[in-house]
Amino acid sequence: MNHYSVMLKECIDALEIRKNGTYIDGTLGRGGHSSEILKRIPEGKLIAFDLDSEAISQSAIRLNEIGTNYVLIHDNFATAKEHLAHMGIEGADGILLDLGVSSPQFDDGTRGFSYRFDGPLDMRMNRETEFSAYDVVNHYSYEDLVRILKWYGEEPFAKQIARSIEKHRQQKPISTTFELVDVIKEALPSKVLNKKGHPAKQTFQAIRIEVNHELDSLKSALEDMMGLLHPNGVMAVITFHSLEDRMVKTMFKEKTEIVIDKRIPLKPDEIPQPEYELISKKPILPTEKELEENTRSHSAKLRVIRKRG
Repeated sequence: MNHYSVMLKECIDALEIRKNGTYIDGTLGRGGHSSEILKRIPEGKLIAFDLDSEAISQSAIRLNEIGTNYVLIHDNFATAKEHLAHMGIEGADGILLDLGVSSPQFDDGTRGFSYRFDGPLDMRMNRETEFSAYDVVNHYSYEDLVRILKWYGEEPFAKQIARSIEKHRQQKPISTTFELVDVIKEALPSKVLNKKGHPAKQTFQAIRIEVNHELDSLKSALEDMMGLLHPNGVMAVITFHSLEDRMVKTMFKEKTEIVIDKRIPLKPDEIPQPEYELISKKPILPTEKELEENTRSHSAKLRVIRKRG
């Protein structure tokens, strides 16, 4: 399956790419966004990050057809600040984060990300790490399972699912995605099972986030990466679920608003300006055409912030 780069045109337009600029793609994936950036910076530099070594190797082939003015780093985008400092690069003109799991990862049953394919309970974006979904499902306490299902999956039946997992793993380890799906289904009432959408979606999301520390990485990365922006530099972030979007929205709001005591009289030119400005107050959404072509774009939201010059 060809990887569909979500909101590709919208991202490229938002970044306002300069041909001699420095750009960071924090989520390389299969190189869709990075390829379009690289085409536009013949005199610039692209630095891209990914936890998946397969994504790194496959994207390198694609990018080599365009140019060699790029660096691919097998690491979490939350480490960008340290890597740039090591390379002697002070900052960037644009930063892109396309969060979540890439289509090739979802479509490869051996990776264990999807409830649509039977495979090992894995869900590691970085396969060089040992901790996997198997460890969460089989070794987490009931209380910790409830916690992650509630917080990361926003699963209303977190307690019931955690009890079902606890019961089944006492008989034998839960080793595959389909085994976990059956355990989840057993815990849910028929009215939920008959609803549109897969009953395991929220549980799989929660476990994946826990395995890959996705929200912790995002929280630390947003602050650091905004600090890396040059004057007039732009940061664009695509989110796919409410937890990510809420975090990005909150951080962007904090960076673009200054609370002023209304009791203090100030002239217009005395009012301090925030260091950053929102490109769009509301999130940018995929076009109807994209939604028809790629179902995985349905929950995507793009938020963009610029550092003032």
